[in-house]
Amino acid sequence: MKILVVGRGGREHSVIMHLEKSELVTEIYVAPGNAGIEQHATCVPIDEMDIDRLVDFAKENEIDLTVVGPENPLNAGIANAFKEAGLRIFAPIKEAAVLEGSKDFAKQFMMTYGIPTAAYETFTDVESARKYVEEKGAPIVIKADGLAEGKGVIVATTEEMALDAIDKLMVDDAFSGAGKKVVIEEFLEGREFSLIAFVHEHNVFPMIAARDHKRAYDNDEGPNTGGMGVFAPVPDITEEIVQYTTENVLQKAADGLMKEGRPFTGILYAGLMQTAEGTKVIEFNTRFGDPETQVVLPLLENDLVQVIIDVMDGKDPHLTWKDEACVGVVVASKGYPNAYDKGMKLPAFSDVDDTFIVQAGTKRTEEGLVSNGGRVLLVGGVGADLDDARKHVYESLKVFEGSENFFFRTDIGVQK
Repeated sequence: MKILVVGRGGREHSVIMHLEKSELVTEIYVAPGNAGIEQHATCVPIDEMDIDRLVDFAKENEIDLTVVGPENPLNAGIANAFKEAGLRIFAPIKEAAVLEGSKDFAKQFMMTYGIPTAAYETFTDVESARKYVEEKGAPIVIKADGLAEGKGVIVATTEEMALDAIDKLMVDDAFSGAGKKVVIEEFLEGREFSLIAFVHEHNVFPMIAARDHKRAYDNDEGPNTGGMGVFAPVPDITEEIVQYTTENVLQKAADGLMKEGRPFTGILYAGLMQTAEGTKVIEFNTRFGDPETQVVLPLLENDLVQVIIDVMDGKDPHLTWKDEACVGVVVASKGYPNAYDKGMKLPAFSDVDDTFIVQAGTKRTEEGLVSNGGRVLLVGGVGADLDDARKHVYESLKVFEGSENFFFRTDIGVQK
């Protein structure tokens, strides 16, 4: 099989590292890819949003299967365009991808289909939003309705923070229109986790639970980011919790989308909070989570290509998992998630057993590998348990200690 992967980040690098293990694959292309991905696949200089050119490329090169990583092309209708051209694609149509593309749609959808989530209100008027915050108080959560690269959610611990967030999203337009409409919802207390599933219409096949650390700094301090580290499995998320979440969140979502004429094929991700009242949805994504993918896929024993084919063909892929743990720590550019410099030289890594590197914001130059984004790379490790996996990862990360250009959290995978 010839496979095309669309995207340029760490998630796509991880997916490709697992696709290439399949004996079914003869060639992998990626559009546009990055400096790490080019070691595993042929990078094609086509932007992920240039859907017409991607369709043409898939036709000309007789691509058998396309897998889409990022959310923007999904919401722009890449799956619709590929299907119309008679091309096989593992990705939801835009009518289903709106579950991630609009926070307001997602909240209404959850209310309609009885999916547990936080109480909320939606606003397009700044003064009304401010008044609501003043009535409800803090802590409270402010979300941009549209796509904002994982940075459009502000967990406001004070009323002042919440009002500043409203101004940032609705007045200053910090996310290019994504915050013209905002969802304001109750703050959920509990333990956060993610559950990702392979989905085709009514069929839902959950992976193992993962926990992402979104705050920039140790002890969950600092601003929200796209993710600073992650681990799987999650010891406090039991099989009973996973089963409950599968039935009451993922399955209800898949069935609801079918009922609305929005059949879902692809990866459905639920960001969740395990509260005193039970599991509640924080958000849905309609693609592989980043960085969760980087620690979940290394624990999958199945051939990833065969899994995708089986799911698309309406078959049970019979997912099996290693009895091990995986930890991933993100190395970010100093200043992220705010302003940061690019082009900073990366150190050479020494080989550490049971570790791997997934590149996200990197670029290859004559001087060597340099940074080209906020989240630069992820160092992952597999071990007998979380402590063992952490030990491997942080041994590998010693090359970054004392760096003036990069930083990483030192507490990823620590159970508190």
